[in-house]
Amino acid sequence: MQNLTLIIPAKHEGDSLPKVLEEIKNYNCQVLVILESSDTETINATKNYNCKIIYQTKNGYGNALIEGMNNVQTEYLCIFNADGSFDPKYLKQMLNACQNNLDFIFASRYMENGGSDDDTILTKLGNFIFTKIGNIFFSINISDILYTFLLGKTNSFKKLNLTSKDFCLCVEMPIKAKRAGMKFVDLPSYERKRIAGEKKVNEFSDGFKILFYMAKSFFKFI
Repeated sequence: MQNLTLIIPAKHEGDSLPKVLEEIKNYNCQVLVILESSDTETINATKNYNCKIIYQTKNGYGNALIEGMNNVQTEYLCIFNADGSFDPKYLKQMLNACQNNLDFIFASRYMENGGSDDDTILTKLGNFIFTKIGNIFFSINISDILYTFLLGKTNSFKKLNLTSKDFCLCVEMPIKAKRAGMKFVDLPSYERKRIAGEKKVNEFSDGFKILFYMAKSFFKFI
C-alpha cells in the first residue's frame, strides 16, 4: 500500500500512539503524525518509528487534518486515530473499494458487521440524529456521519477546500463531497476501545457546533 498515506492527528497521545505506530508498521504505507509543537510527550513517543511529524500552525482537530492532507504526496490518504480505536485490518478493503472509481470510503460502526466498544448511549444517539439530518437534508446516504475513519483519493480531499478547524470537519467532508458530485460509499468497521487517554470531543459543545454548521450549510450561508 505504498500509494496510501495515513494522517494521524495526535494530542496528548504519548501512551497510545506508539502502540498504533507499532501495529501499522508492516502495512507498507506512509505515515504523517500531526500535532502541536508543545506536545513533547507525544513527539518523543514517535522517535523510534518511521513516520513524519507535521507541526500544526493553528489549533484544532480539523486544522490538524487539513494540514495533514496538504502534506500528503501519495494518491490516497486515510484519516487514522492515534488512540488505537481504528483497526488497520480494514485498510486494504477500503483501499480496494476506493480504487473501484470512487472518491471516498466512509467506515461505519452502524452497518451489519460493524460495531463499537467505545460508543456510549449519548454518542450513539447523537450520531443517529446527525446522520439522519445529513441523509434527509443533504442526501448523503451514509450510516455514520460523525465517524472519521475515512479513506479517499488525495486529490478529492483537496478539492473539497475544507475550512473547519474543529470537529465540524467530520460533517463538512461528506456535505461538500455530496455537493461536488463525488462518488462514495460506506463499509462496516468495528471500533475498538481506545488504548489510553480521554476523548477530545465534547458531546454537548461540539455537538452544538456541528448542528450549527449543518444548519448554515443547509441554508447555504457557508
